[in-house]
Amino acid sequence: MPILVRLDEKLHERRMTLTELAARVDITVANLSILKTGKARAIRFSTLDSICAALDCQPGELLEFRREVPGQDALPPGPDPATANPEK
Repeated sequence: MPILVRLDEKLHERRMTLTELAARVDITVANLSILKTGKARAIRFSTLDSICAALDCQPGELLEFRREVPGQDALPPGPDPATANPEK
């Protein structure tokens, strides 16, 4: 899936457990775990809003889009190889 969830990194940065976040956001640990592992198929804006408020962050700090390339799982972060200047 081209949307990566960076919840684990943000929790570590904030020194907060999944259980603590679940209590602050009023969502089950199981549902947060599904989101954290990237297995969620969708997220409500109200849930994202609550998570961002609890972690004092922006949605872009939790979610990352990576374009899929046929034959590869995802591109690493960085410039798009299609637009990069070739070496001479």
